[in-house]
Amino acid sequence: MTPSPSLALATRGLRKSYGPRRALDGLDLTVPSGVVYGFLGPNGAGKTTTMRLLTGLLHPDAGSIELLGRSFRRGDRRRLFEVGALIESPSFYPYLSGRQNLRVLAAAGAQVPRGRVEELLELVGLRERAKDKVSGYSLGMKQRLGIAGALLSDPRLLLLDEPANGLDPAGIVAMRETLRRLAAAGKTVFVSSHLLAEVRVLADVVGIIAAGRLVREGTLDSMLRDQGIVRVRVPRASEPDARALLEPVGRTDVAAGGTEDPWLAVHVDPHRAGEVNRLLAEAGIFASGLESGTDLEDLFLELTSGGDESGEGGFGRIASPGNGQGASA
Repeated sequence: MTPSPSLALATRGLRKSYGPRRALDGLDLTVPSGVVYGFLGPNGAGKTTTMRLLTGLLHPDAGSIELLGRSFRRGDRRRLFEVGALIESPSFYPYLSGRQNLRVLAAAGAQVPRGRVEELLELVGLRERAKDKVSGYSLGMKQRLGIAGALLSDPRLLLLDEPANGLDPAGIVAMRETLRRLAAAGKTVFVSSHLLAEVRVLADVVGIIAAGRLVREGTLDSMLRDQGIVRVRVPRASEPDARALLEPVGRTDVAAGGTEDPWLAVHVDPHRAGEVNRLLAEAGIFASGLESGTDLEDLFLELTSGGDESGEGGFGRIASPGNGQGASA
């Protein structure tokens, strides 16, 4: 792979197996500099394996990795001084305070400016609890301390695996604002997550992985535009005629059944909602409901519904902050 200075991170043909099970099967990622990149995938898709390879915790069976414009190999530890990482649940000395744990981490890596620990404790909202032993921290507090640890060396690239795990809604919002500020300052933030709703409001670029392969990558705006949808509710007796009328406009599915009037989902740009309504009205079919928007969840499920080959169980519906916590990959 020819190094590209415009990319913060890239992989080509990345493969990794655990015995007979292939976790990654030729993964190609292209992460521009200065963006928040959302790395999405169902359980067992290979997200955490990818994160471990990117930080040298695992060695790939095949393929190449480029970090910050230069090729990266497992033994190149000094290169990681420019990379901050939080992989899975952070580990700390429980008998030390939050401040002491950060100081221990700071002494073990690249040189950290004086005052950096206090600055980061303030940034992640732990200054008031900095003297307390980590054994008394909640899961969310430990997660915030882990993010502070990842930022100690003021890295150009930040790799975060499920950073919202254990955070309450206010903590998630605060984390989101922090990560957006880092990207605005020119840093690249690579976030592995199963929280589709959170990635949707956080990320500039999204990569979706399934069964160890990248199945879609691009800017979030382009993905949402391509996955536009208009939902229209029509009388049940008019459903066949309405579907026949709308199919030339865009693929049309029945979005609801039962004895109620059905919703039809027309896969077109949301801005064409008026056109959909007008076509129906001109044919004497009057809608009792009309909605438009983008459906990244449908796109995700369409791209990742080929089954879970990891033996860890299916993903089901994509999680949102209100219906699930933590997922391994």
